[in-house]
Amino acid sequence: MGREATCLCDWAGTTAEVKALLETGEIILRGTMRKRISFSELKHIKANADRLSFTVAGEKVQLHLGPTAAKWAAVITTPPPTLARKLGITDKTIVRVIGDVCDEALSEALAEAASVATKDASIIVACVDSPGTLNAALRTAKPQLLKGVPIWMVYAKGLGHAINETSIRSLLRENGMIDTKVASVSAKYTALRFIYRKTE
Repeated sequence: MGREATCLCDWAGTTAEVKALLETGEIILRGTMRKRISFSELKHIKANADRLSFTVAGEKVQLHLGPTAAKWAAVITTPPPTLARKLGITDKTIVRVIGDVCDEALSEALAEAASVATKDASIIVACVDSPGTLNAALRTAKPQLLKGVPIWMVYAKGLGHAINETSIRSLLRENGMIDTKVASVSAKYTALRFIYRKTE
């Protein structure tokens, strides 16, 4: 998320200058006062003038952030986007699925689409686990990809798998595509979105 500020922090009556970082799902305080607080721990979140105030385990906390206090409060209190939203799936989206969907979070996201079909798709989701399935997905999807339909390549996170981010990017870029987004699907899977480069 990348927001950070050097500010005064008043934590239950103890005041110190800290470097505060607003990250995805947590606030990190560095300096003489070191804390890592999950959004789920924050209660009574308010932005008053130049201060962000909240409680943690019953202790009152104030961060003197200046004019960004309201923005920090909005980020903390806004629910994170659903996986369906991150993938661009709505109740009007027709999704084409290539490969076996073996992740519950992805299944739930696909359930939010208007339909899952091979024709008239506005998004393609390909579940790949090897160079063979990756190449097959690319061949299968190519007619729609050439018409500008984007494809999400869903693959396993971490080391020790037959394909990874580098191998997927290399193959698709060699085939004239560019990656435009990344989305975490679950603890086990991630996804890269590709689309054909526009030519003059």
